[in-house]
Amino acid sequence: MDQARSGSPAAAGAPRPTFAAARPKPAVPRHLRRFLALHDFEDAARRHLPRMLHGFVAGGVETDWTLRENRAAFGDWAFVPRVLVDTSGRSTAATLFGRAYAAPFGIAPMGASALIAYRGDLVLAQAAAAANIPMIMSASSLIPLEEVRRNGPNTWYQAYLPGEAARIEPLVDRVAAAGFDTFVLTVDVPVAANRENNIRNGYAIPLKPNLRLAWEGITHPRWLLGTLLRTIARHGMPHFENMDAGRGPPIVSRTLMRAFGERDRLNWQHLELIRRRWKGRLVVKGVLAAADARIARESGCDGVIVSNHGGRQLDGAIPSLRALPEVAAEAGGMTVMLDSGVRRGTDVLKALALGAQFVFVGRPFLCAAALGGEEGVVHAIRLLAEEVNRDMALLGINRLSELGPALIRRVRGGGG
Repeated sequence: MDQARSGSPAAAGAPRPTFAAARPKPAVPRHLRRFLALHDFEDAARRHLPRMLHGFVAGGVETDWTLRENRAAFGDWAFVPRVLVDTSGRSTAATLFGRAYAAPFGIAPMGASALIAYRGDLVLAQAAAAANIPMIMSASSLIPLEEVRRNGPNTWYQAYLPGEAARIEPLVDRVAAAGFDTFVLTVDVPVAANRENNIRNGYAIPLKPNLRLAWEGITHPRWLLGTLLRTIARHGMPHFENMDAGRGPPIVSRTLMRAFGERDRLNWQHLELIRRRWKGRLVVKGVLAAADARIARESGCDGVIVSNHGGRQLDGAIPSLRALPEVAAEAGGMTVMLDSGVRRGTDVLKALALGAQFVFVGRPFLCAAALGGEEGVVHAIRLLAEEVNRDMALLGINRLSELGPALIRRVRGGGG
């Protein structure tokens, strides 16, 4: 049986609550009752956030083709449910890298989260720990990785790296010293993407204080007072804290782009350097080609995340779900995960049926953090987990390990 999907009671890690069928539903706070699905958080965030920030979070790149196709790809597949199956003992429990989690999904890395939600990375990490799911923090986050890891023991670290050994090695050592057990290298950002929507909406890094930014704040007072001014008053001007072994520049620094380094020099030899130096689990994020999955496996990686960066890098890249089966077939004993486009419990189950052992979800959880803080993220996690639980009953399964080709059919599209 596949270890990463078994949900076995004997899985490593201390027993933690799962979203089992018999678990009573907690009371939903009044201010969160209008949120019935992940889409509701994204819709509400459009009104809550300044236009420039909402565009940064929700947008893709160029014509947004890949962004749209990430969602459309889930419609290519339909379930073939089994009936008259006793599913009263079903459980959403999943095991990933030997650790038991309450559900088969986690929180994807998202940069500059603390601009969107007050103490965003901490909020996401703490909510993930409370719900017993993993969270991946981004290298372009604004809260020191040491603080995030202390408050979120389920947190992984994700790196954007230049092809420079002198910068890679000290960062790997810093992440290890902070107690992280999983290092995620994102490999699909050799250059900055052509995010025209950011220019049209007025978003730029470094952040440029101007009249437009001031007006955006004035017209969105909840964000201005509750996030930006509260952050500056309590913690000072945000810095990019985690791109290197030392503290990075502030978000308004003109030297920021130089600090990113030459990422187009990054190659497989640098990954092998990380593998030699990093003693924990090593994951490559941004794999779409089966051949790259094979090289990652041969280079000693423990897992890959099939991802097109949420449609935010190469417009026209294959949707993650359509790339998944070929990558899974080439993975051998390597763990395969997926992100990009997941919004429903049925999406999670389709990805698992097509070969993923876990999925990650980004934007909706960040929107939940902006709107409701940690409480909002916990509610969003619960909504998605309850969908998975309900859909398992409707599909006629008790364990995620029962998912496979027999329960799913392609109904549209074809090929890669």
